[in-house]
Amino acid sequence: MKGISTNKSKAGRPVTCRNVQDLPKVTCFRPDGAFSEQLESVRLTVDELEAVRLADRDGLYQADAALQMGVSRQTFGRILESGRRKIAEAIIEGKKLCIEGGVVRHECDSIADGRPDVCVCPDCAFELPHVRGVPCRESTCPVCGSQLLRKGGCQSGANQ
Repeated sequence: MKGISTNKSKAGRPVTCRNVQDLPKVTCFRPDGAFSEQLESVRLTVDELEAVRLADRDGLYQADAALQMGVSRQTFGRILESGRRKIAEAIIEGKKLCIEGGVVRHECDSIADGRPDVCVCPDCAFELPHVRGVPCRESTCPVCGSQLLRKGGCQSGANQ
C-alpha cells in the first residue's frame, strides 16, 4: 500500500510514562464458576485501569484526568477508550480480565530531575554509566542482552 511503512525493524516513538496513583491490589478477575484454564483472557494495562478510575469512578473531566496522568487530553481519551473496550469485552464475552503491563510511574516514586547517571538491566541488575544524549533503552546489557533502563526512571509493567 502506498504511504504505509511496512518496515518492522525501526522502533516507533517511545511511550512516555503515565502517572498512576495506586497499583492494583487485585490483578485478575474471572466469571463466577469458570475455570481459568478454559477461559480466554483480556489484558488491561495499568494505565488503562487508571484512566477508567479517574474518568468513571472519580468523575474527572478528561482534561483534568490527563493532567493527573501526565499525558495529553487526546492520549488520555485513547487510553480510556481502549480500557473501556477491554472491560466491556471481558464482561460481555465472559472472559478473564487481567491487569498487567503498561508504561507507568507510581506517583509515590516521585522521580526527581536529578536521576542517577546510571543505566540498569531490569533482568540481571547490571549497571552501566549513562551517556548523556543516548537513551538507556538504546543500549543492551553486555551480560544478558536485555534492553537497559534508566535507573530511577520508568519501568514497563506493574512491578516497579
